[in-house]
Amino acid sequence: QVQPVESGGGSVQAGGSLRLSCASSGDTYSYGYMAWFRQAPGKERVGVASISRLGTTAYADSVKGRFTISTDNTWNTLYLQMNSLKPEDTAMYYCAIRTTRAYVPSSLGPLSVATYNAWGQGNQVTVSS
Repeated sequence: QVQPVESGGGSVQAGGSLRLSCASSGDTYSYGYMAWFRQAPGKERVGVASISRLGTTAYADSVKGRFTISTDNTWNTLYLQMNSLKPEDTAMYYCAIRTTRAYVPSSLGPLSVATYNAWGQGNQVTVSS
């Protein structure tokens, strides 16, 4: 069973930067998408950024221009570079993997929770004002 492991979270002041990492395992060649989600207390888990096997990226409007998603060449490690952080970015951040290259229905999309079937345990990011 694929079990992603996140690292790199922590506390930072507004305007600062953090980089999250996610170590994947298993047959990474079969992975279709990798993504980052976040969940603030009392709120739903929402998609932040995703990257496809073809290198296509997608971002939530709230992080466009500030966050960058990337992977290494082997798709063993997923990254999220977060710049110009704001207090509203405070949340638990989760790494997610779609462990198949099967087509993603347009009704779901690359930032939908239902698109992914392997999840990390989460890593806290706290941004103070």
